[in-house]
Amino acid sequence: MINFDKKILIIGFGSVSQCTVPVLFKHINVDYTQVTIMDFEDIREKVSPWTALGVTYINHQITPYNIAQTLSSYVAEGDLIIDLAWNIDCCEILQWCHDHGVLYINTSVEVWDPYTGVETRPPAERTLYWRHMNIRRMTSQWKDKGVTAVLEHGANPGLISHFTKQGLLDIADAVIARNKVGPAQAEIIKELAEKRVFNELAMELGVKVIHCSERDTQISDVPKQVDEFVNTWSVEGFREEGMTTAEMGWGTHEKELPQFAYTHTDGPKNQICLAKMGMNTWVCSWVPDYDIRGMVVRHGEAFTISDYLTVYQEGQAIYRPTVHYAYCPSDAAITSLHELRGYDYRLQTNFRIMNDEITKGSDILGALLMGHPFNSWWTGSDLSIEQSRALVPHQNATTMQVAISVVAACMWMIENPERGVVVPDNIDHEYILGIAKPYLGNFISKASDWTPLKYNPNFFAGFNAPDIDETDPWQFKNFLITDND
Repeated sequence: MINFDKKILIIGFGSVSQCTVPVLFKHINVDYTQVTIMDFEDIREKVSPWTALGVTYINHQITPYNIAQTLSSYVAEGDLIIDLAWNIDCCEILQWCHDHGVLYINTSVEVWDPYTGVETRPPAERTLYWRHMNIRRMTSQWKDKGVTAVLEHGANPGLISHFTKQGLLDIADAVIARNKVGPAQAEIIKELAEKRVFNELAMELGVKVIHCSERDTQISDVPKQVDEFVNTWSVEGFREEGMTTAEMGWGTHEKELPQFAYTHTDGPKNQICLAKMGMNTWVCSWVPDYDIRGMVVRHGEAFTISDYLTVYQEGQAIYRPTVHYAYCPSDAAITSLHELRGYDYRLQTNFRIMNDEITKGSDILGALLMGHPFNSWWTGSDLSIEQSRALVPHQNATTMQVAISVVAACMWMIENPERGVVVPDNIDHEYILGIAKPYLGNFISKASDWTPLKYNPNFFAGFNAPDIDETDPWQFKNFLITDND
């Protein structure tokens, strides 16, 4: 536990926030009267256990017209904002926090209204990459870095960046211990690992693709109803990110762009996007011990990990892995998405976050690093509903993985208050995982011989010709599940 004698403003009290608050008080010694929870819905019953202890609850919505006045009413220099709401413009709240010396953390980079003019905007302008470039342009005008602001630090994005670093170190140890490389290369790998030069380490190991691979097996004894969206975390957040472009870090090993691909013209140009919804773009992937089919839903790790691991030579990128999400949500969420498609993407009238009605299951979330001497290596968390309930009653495994990541990043931020704007990859992974591991259930880091070609049968062999590259299993086309598969 660390001490914090300033104020904390928590914006949003949805499923993630409800799990974060009890974990926060376990690890940050702050007086209850110094904490304010704000939500645009009337949630006084949900928040009553905390208001009884002295926490302040405010039923209020932050808008473009009241943001400065609202924030000024509750926080000042040295205080902390934990932003767990959606659709609050990241540039505006970041600028305000920078100007007023207020620490800030969020789990996603948001804008006021992600749907305004979306039908006519080019795909590249609908991406998280576009939002990150706006942030970079804004911060480049600042005279100093200012107070720390941690962007996109939940489970994924967030923990997944730390899983990736740990996975690279574990692969390095294993290739040396098992004589997978010669003595000269082993020395290079050992030195890069010891010095934590992760981008060159990934290149030396031969990592070509990184999936944020996730399978949510949590099931409920309350069936999904017609015209109901059921999920294990934010319904609106899932809909918004799922309906926009598929987005991915694009590796230097890739031979060709996929259909409907668009590139970026400014910044590091480490990503591409598709003129196709992420929820309708499916890839094969793997988690222990399941082959999965996951969606390339846009997520911040595809930008930050691929950017962080890029190796430049004379200003040119000579190495970068392909990085993207491969998300297999709960059965109820998959059914909800299927119904949403049938409604022509109009959100269902009713929605529900599964908690107490969950009867069994886990959220299996990790970094699948591919292309090295072991083929694949998965590092991450297999957290069951029983394990998560033992930690925080009435919460599920998905929200627990996000909550502990938020709290760990807050602790790091309090101890490192003058780092400016950072993303998960800029933070010491050992610090975060040291706090998070007791909340992550079974922490797994192990090799697998899985490749996208290993279990990819063609039941119509001789009658169709799938577009695959058998000479290089790590090409994106080999992961992509097309309409013919």
